[in-house]
Amino acid sequence: MTDTTRSIGAVPATTLGRQTTDAQRAVFRAIPKVELHCHLLGSVRRETFTDMVRRRGAPITEAEIAAFYQRGEKPVGVLRVLRALERHLLVEPDDFRRITYEYLQDAAAEGVRHAEFFWNPTATIRDTGLAYHEVQAGILAGIREARADAGVSGLLIPSIDREAEASSALEMVELMLGCRDPAVPGIGIDYRENDRPPELFHEAYALARRNGLKATAHAGEFGMPWTNVQTAVDLLKVDRVDHGYTIVDNPDLARRYAEQGLLFTIVPTNSYYLRTLEPERWAVDHPIRRMSELGLKLHPNTDDPTLHNVTPGGAWELMHSHLGYDMPDLRAMMLNGVDGSWADDDQKAAWRAAWPAGFDALVATTAWPGPAVFPGD
Repeated sequence: MTDTTRSIGAVPATTLGRQTTDAQRAVFRAIPKVELHCHLLGSVRRETFTDMVRRRGAPITEAEIAAFYQRGEKPVGVLRVLRALERHLLVEPDDFRRITYEYLQDAAAEGVRHAEFFWNPTATIRDTGLAYHEVQAGILAGIREARADAGVSGLLIPSIDREAEASSALEMVELMLGCRDPAVPGIGIDYRENDRPPELFHEAYALARRNGLKATAHAGEFGMPWTNVQTAVDLLKVDRVDHGYTIVDNPDLARRYAEQGLLFTIVPTNSYYLRTLEPERWAVDHPIRRMSELGLKLHPNTDDPTLHNVTPGGAWELMHSHLGYDMPDLRAMMLNGVDGSWADDDQKAAWRAAWPAGFDALVATTAWPGPAVFPGD
């Protein structure tokens, strides 16, 4: 049996409840899956980052690049890396085409058949001088090329930079509405949540909803109160929640959202809990487990795959090896992702009809352990 103390997103090995074999790991990679929570700038390959630094002559050293892609035992967040990309490296529409194509190519190699990913237009427009429509066109070109070459579909979710002013969020939605495209079906919001609660951006979400755009939002990500999740759902009217962990602090509200079938796109490598929970208690105390106990619909994702040092298959593996989910649980999460995606209804129906049999055939190829045992359980 192969030891899973190998690095997966800096997750502490002391919390292992199971080991995974190479054969099992291959199953996690091959499971047909959607990816609903990934930041395009958090997926940039290290070699691509290095190449862009060289070509742009950017003031970023080799040591800084190495630090950007290193996840320690108490990993820091990735926002500094995203800002470096925005300010120095992504300066032409073709840069966005390239990183989109490479992300989807990498995702397809991990069983991802469809990806919905975030891009923050506000900083791009501010820092590069590019027009919104130019960058969107570059990203959509990458989506088309990846579909042709790797068979993976993609949708773009322009995301509000909550560190900017609320007026910038409105401007972003207006730019989207001026460049409507079926491959850009809705909006999100991300970056630092700590002092930028979701209600600040109510007008931007209302404008999006009036014009038929779908919506999601990062909320409850950095230990911020459960009220942020409630505001995202009840005021902003989101279709799904990204992260949402602190909803467990209001079990009654969590059960109401469970009854509604609201999807939470969770991230097992989320930096906040790896940094704040004790290593030997990480898997025991992570709110993801409590979210399941409350009946919430969950779907695992990478968030920032190259910066979190995790692949889509690796994220699903962590749900099994560290967080204790059995294969029937993951089968249900696979279908949760299908149901919560913004693909068209015919495509979702086709996935729902085909993927369960594919999942079952993959799982049947190898043996699986019994219930996980975690320290302190």
